[in-house]
This record gives sequence, structure tokens and C-alpha cells, in this order.
Amino acid sequence: MSFIFEIKGIKPHWGKDCFIAPNATLSGDIIMGNECSVWFNAVLRGDVNSIRMGNKVNVQDGAVIHCTYLKTSTKIGNNVSIGHNAIVHGCVIEDNVLIGMGAIIMDNAKVRSNSIIAAGAVVLENTIVEPGSIYAGVPAKKIKDISEELIKGEIERIANNYIMYAGWYKI
Repeated sequence: MSFIFEIKGIKPHWGKDCFIAPNATLSGDIIMGNECSVWFNAVLRGDVNSIRMGNKVNVQDGAVIHCTYLKTSTKIGNNVSIGHNAIVHGCVIEDNVLIGMGAIIMDNAKVRSNSIIAAGAVVLENTIVEPGSIYAGVPAKKIKDISEELIKGEIERIANNYIMYAGWYKI
């Protein structure tokens, strides 16, 4: 069974058709939309501030979503994939975004819609990622505009695949 913790009288809530892996951890002020998935060893800590997630968000294995006490919450839009071992901390992720494996998004950063953050990239505090772009590196910088093919072929494909994968685990 998943590790679900109530913190200071507030417990996580999620919509319909969600999958939460048996060893995922969710604590405190978390609200998830429909068709979300939280995979093995992922940790979502809404203990010090709130985490809000839209529909069709997948938080892949080992990823961490957290906030900063009395300072920053985390807001994640619809159709977002957060790659294996990524860290999303006290920031805003808009709709249709792919966060690559091992990427780090720091406090007060804003990742605008239809964007990709490359694997291993570090988006520094207060960075605004332009909509429709790919950011890579340490610190992350814009490397190019994203094509419509990448939006459909990567961002949407991965989000939809994770809905399918979650279905394999439903008993």
C-alpha cells in the first residue's frame, strides 16, 4: 500500500483513474486531477506548502515534488510528464510540459506551456522558461524552439503512454 500521510489535518486527494504505486509517498496538502500517476519511489511532500496538479500528470520513478515553507508552493498544469529522478521544487509548471530524467526545477521558476526541460538540466531559481522551447544544461538555457512534431511526438505521446502504463497496474 502507498504511504499516504495526513499532515496537520490535511491529507492528499486525487481524482478518478489515478495510479499511485505501492511504495510512492504522498503527504499533506496535495490535490491531483484525473488520470494522474505517481510511480515507484516517487515522493510528493505537501507538508510545508501546497502541491496542485492538473489532469494527466505522471510523476515517474524516484521523482520528488516539494515546496518551501511559508514561501513557495508547487503548481503543475495538465498533460505534464516529470521524468525519473527529477526534482520539482516550489515552482510553476504550465500545461504540456516534459521534464526530463534527473532535471531540477528550483523555487519560483516558471516553465511555460509546450516546453521541454532536457534530462539533467538545472532550471535555477526565478528562471522563466519561454513557452514552446527546449532548455538544457547547468544552468539551463534555451537551446531551441520546439516544433509541433515534438509537442505531439514527445510531450503528448509520453503523457498518453503513462495513462496506458498505469492501466496495466490496475487490479
